[in-house]
Amino acid sequence: MYINTGYLNHSHQDFKDKSRPLVVGSCGIYRLTDDPKMPTYRPKGRLDYQIIYISSGLGHFHFDKPENETIVPAGNMVLFRPKELQKYEYYGEDKTEVYWIHFTGSDVKNILRSYGLQDNQRVFPVGSSLEYERLFKQIIQELQRCQDHYEEMLALLLRHLLIVFQRELTREHILKNEYLDREMHSAVTYFNENYNQDISIENYAQTRGMSVSWFIRNFKKYTGMTPMQFIVSLRVNNAQILLEQTNYSIYEIAKIVGYDDQLYFSRLFRKQKGVSPSQYRKRQPLA
Repeated sequence: MYINTGYLNHSHQDFKDKSRPLVVGSCGIYRLTDDPKMPTYRPKGRLDYQIIYISSGLGHFHFDKPENETIVPAGNMVLFRPKELQKYEYYGEDKTEVYWIHFTGSDVKNILRSYGLQDNQRVFPVGSSLEYERLFKQIIQELQRCQDHYEEMLALLLRHLLIVFQRELTREHILKNEYLDREMHSAVTYFNENYNQDISIENYAQTRGMSVSWFIRNFKKYTGMTPMQFIVSLRVNNAQILLEQTNYSIYEIAKIVGYDDQLYFSRLFRKQKGVSPSQYRKRQPLA
């Protein structure tokens, strides 16, 4: 195992300090190689805040209850608040490497919020970056060397770290939104062009590499309707235009918009428009 740590005033005792907005108490790195296990268990948590950045391998975390387990892979950051249960393990077989930092202060909660670290979230996907590791190592050195104004420098370096975390979180959010918009736009286009065909929502989602539940949930957020509701709406609205502008029979219109069963089509049309297709046509004579 490789360990390198630094502690404010060389004290390993956790503490609360409200004299300044942000105070760094300690920082370190653990790298497991052959050691079978490195566990941490603090039932009552700590007085300060803790960030754990997993740069490689895995961390096994137990949030809220000791029996819960969440496996957090590399590229994620875990945030513990004061007095929260802290139970987690690292295993040598995972070749885990983690960087950690403890901090306190009078304005920590607002500072974390300002950098996008929300109160109800513990795990943040910040990705991998040598910049993170460089900053952690610089903080460790500042704690070890205790040069002039080093406590102020520690606070600045932690803010720098939080800023680069926040930039990556924002970038990930934008990329996810771009992906979501692109996929939902493609689905809307596909349904518009093929609404009168036999469409399987399950098959469509699978061909796009999405789970059915994820696709339905996000399509509804995007359009206000489930995929099938959207398709039915397209069929009924196009049937309405055909009823208004053509002499096709109701059976023919049902076939054109994708229904072999005229009775079923009529029930859907009535449900959408409040009247049957034949009643609608009587109200809307041909021009």
